[in-house]
Amino acid sequence: MKKLFTVLVFSTLLLAACSNHSNSTDVSENDTQQQSDKSRKDQNVQKKHEKVIKNGCTYIDNILIVNKEVSLPSNFNPGENPESQQALQKMFNQAHKENLNLYKISGFRNYQTQVQLYNQYATRDGKKAADKYSARPGNSEHQTGLTYDVGAVGSDKNLYKSFGDTKEGKWIAKNAHKFGFIVRYPKGKEKITGYQYEPWHLRYLGKQTATKVYDSDQALEEYVGLK
Repeated sequence: MKKLFTVLVFSTLLLAACSNHSNSTDVSENDTQQQSDKSRKDQNVQKKHEKVIKNGCTYIDNILIVNKEVSLPSNFNPGENPESQQALQKMFNQAHKENLNLYKISGFRNYQTQVQLYNQYATRDGKKAADKYSARPGNSEHQTGLTYDVGAVGSDKNLYKSFGDTKEGKWIAKNAHKFGFIVRYPKGKEKITGYQYEPWHLRYLGKQTATKVYDSDQALEEYVGLK
């Protein structure tokens, strides 16, 4: 009986030790994961970005940057970029295969066109309101020739925030990067981009860069270190 009691006590202690070892391992793995996450964040913060200004245009990490603070010269007039045109058509073709009919609402706009458009909106809604959804002349991504507003054929949600809730809008959010595009003004990033959420506004960066931006879950300003 005494021998049996001794065996039971030893077994209990052994199980307790194993349990404590297991808990220790879990904590260690959690600590490692937290350290890994912190390391990735630190790397993002410490990442050095290469800024180049060429002919009045600003490039960061070889990405042409245009936003409320960074503008383009009034004479910058490249027209629509052929590579981005082809990528957009490939995206439309793939969407069509999945029974989604997308089309281009607008693409390249030169400086003077943006002057007319912005003034029209400012007259109608006031400058404060217009600045939330329309770029001032020289600050429009459409002037790059790399940007498109897209919509769904026959949809009454085009150019509205609710387009993001349509099957076409959801497909774009999930797949645009595979063709080299990002949703330039994503939801939740309004204070960073300076513009309202626009699920229809796509900026071409090329597949590799667009995928990196998509995976980072950052607005372009964050990705290139401006915010």
